[in-house]
Formats: sequence, structure tokens, C-alpha cells
Amino acid sequence: MDLREFYNRFSLDESLAEEVGHNPYYLRVESGLNERIQVNGHEMIDLASNNYLGLATDSRVKQAAEEAIKKYGVSLCGTPIATGYLDLYQRLEEKLSSFVGLEETIILPSCYQANNGLFSCIAGAQDLIVVDRYAHSSLIQGIKSAGCKIRPFLHNDLEHLEGILQRSTGYRQVFVVTESVFSTEGSIAPFKEVVQLCETYNAMPVIDDSHGIGVLGKSGRGILEEQGIDGYLGIYTASLGKALANSGGMISGKKGLIGYLKYYCPHLVYSTALTPAVLAGTVAVLEVIRADFEVLKRKLVTYQQAIYESLVEGGFTVSTGEAPINSIQSGSKEATFKLAKRLYEQGILSTTFIEPSVPVGEGRVRLIAGANLTSETVAEATEIIKRVRRL
Repeated sequence: MDLREFYNRFSLDESLAEEVGHNPYYLRVESGLNERIQVNGHEMIDLASNNYLGLATDSRVKQAAEEAIKKYGVSLCGTPIATGYLDLYQRLEEKLSSFVGLEETIILPSCYQANNGLFSCIAGAQDLIVVDRYAHSSLIQGIKSAGCKIRPFLHNDLEHLEGILQRSTGYRQVFVVTESVFSTEGSIAPFKEVVQLCETYNAMPVIDDSHGIGVLGKSGRGILEEQGIDGYLGIYTASLGKALANSGGMISGKKGLIGYLKYYCPHLVYSTALTPAVLAGTVAVLEVIRADFEVLKRKLVTYQQAIYESLVEGGFTVSTGEAPINSIQSGSKEATFKLAKRLYEQGILSTTFIEPSVPVGEGRVRLIAGANLTSETVAEATEIIKRVRRL
């Protein structure tokens, strides 16, 4: 193939953004996630980030990160199996394990890498993975890499899942994979019942708690605490870059499995370890959650309800999820971009989902009001939302 032909395969279709006059992706952010953020030179209300508890710019977290840099520098310039396994790294592994109530944990550069790397290590051609059809791209890509049989089940549909499990015999191992919180709509998986089905049919449950850790449960410990799942024998993954306000991903579970992954998960073994600032910052966030979660969660829920009520009053169709997420059902990709543009022009930064992130014609505009916002800012946002529909 001629090299020009090769590169022509990758030309980007920007017609939608040109038609609408707005591209909601890769906007230039020029500040931290403060009360107001600077985007392309404009002051905006942040309803886009996953900074649920508002801890990304918390002074205690920043101080911990700064002190780690002073002691260790900005990087250990190595993978965890080599020079990257700081005492801070080990300390965070232990704290995360204790936080979610599981035996051991490994920490990777992102949860995308955690989910991508996990399945090729634990599954193969003799196995079956049954996965919620709305599962995140990182899970789907990781599952495909394993070379096993794959069967999707209808979203959060226990009856359909059980039917598949009943018919799934003759495999070395059957896995059931889902998320705790489906972030494009805010729904929460009936994971306790999923675990019970797995126990009945000898399947291995795998949960991605990225939007649940630090948010769900009476003390913020995630889906296992939220749904009273004790003695969990499955596999757990989560992001450290949402409510935990840093970066990285984790895989937790039984000691023997995690010990194996430490040496045989290439996404861990061959990736430069997280920086000292991130490790220390995440430890600090866990301490803040321990001390302040009740107050932070109350704000998060109050703000979510206020935004929801303004959306309904404004005439929007909103998904009725249980998580602190408001998801506007915006329809076509054109309508979705136009809504994101109207919000942006009025000073609200939102998150836009079109195909392939969601099914064709089922666009979403997501709004998350973090606990760092003031009630005055949220009130301003609600007034903007109510009038945006009329623009």
C-alpha cells in the first residue's frame, strides 16, 4: 500500500463539529478543578469532571503530593517490578485493600490498563465471559484480548443473565463482568444478586467500581459496602482518577491471584509506576474520605437533586439513575452537540456522549456537580439549565 493511501485511511470527519459550530472534545482547560475553572479563556462551572468529592484541589491532598515530590522527586523512572516500588506504593496498596475490604491490591497507571490487562491473564479459549452489554470500553477491549467466548447480557437484566448461565456448561471457567455505576446514565448494577447467581452457577464475578469507589456506601467504600456484599470472592477493579481525585487503576482480590498478576500482568510489569505525588495524594484522599465523607456525600446528593429538578423543570428528559449523576437523553448526535454548545455558551461545562460510546440515536449529556462547588454556584447552574431549553 502506498503510504499516502495508508494515511488517508485516518482522516478525521469534523463535519458534525463544523455544522454545529462547537466541538465539545479536547477543550483546553487552563486551571485546576476549582470553584470556577478556566476553559479556552472563559470562566466555567464544572459539571463535567468526575471530581465527585471535590478533592482534586483539596489543600490536604496537594500538601501530601508536594511533600512526596520533595522527598522522592517527580518520578522513580521505573516499573513497579524494578525501581518503581516505593514504600508509598506498598502503603497505598495496603490502604486500598483495607478500604474496599479485599485481601490484596495492585496499582496500574490507569483503570483502562487494569481492565485491559486483567482478562488476558485469567481467561483463555476454554473460558466464557458473560458481560453487561453497556460495559465500559476498557472492559470490552480487555475481554476481547483474552481470546475466550463472549456473551453479552441485557443491561442489568438478572433474568437474562441467569438464562445464559444455565445454558453455559462445558467451559473451564465462566466469568460475569459488569460495572457498579454505568456512568453515561447513572444506573447502579444489582451486583449483590449478580454475585448470588455466580455462587449458584460457579461463575467468577468481576466488578469495575470506578464510579462507585469514594461515592457509594455509608463510608464511601464502594459497591461492596453499598450492597452489603461480605466475603467477596470475585475480582474488583476501580479507577483512582474519579472520586479518589488522582490517577491510576487498581485490581483487588484474593492474595494468590494478585500475587500472580504482580509477575504476569504485562500492563503492570512493563509500565512505569505511578509518580510519588499521585501515590501520596491518593493516600491523603483516603484519609479525607475517612474523616469527611458524610459531609461530602450530603453535598453531592443535594447538588445532584437540585440539578435534576432544574432539568425536569426545564423540560429535559433525564435518566433516573441512583448514582449522583444527571444524564440528559439528548437523542441524535447533532442534537447532543447542540445541547452541549448551548450549555457551554451559558457557562456550563458538560460531558458529551455520542456513538460509539452510546448506541446510535441515544446521545447523552452528563452533568456531575462535585462537592467542592458552593450552593450559590449550584443555584446559578440550575437557573442556567432552566433557561437553556428555551434558547
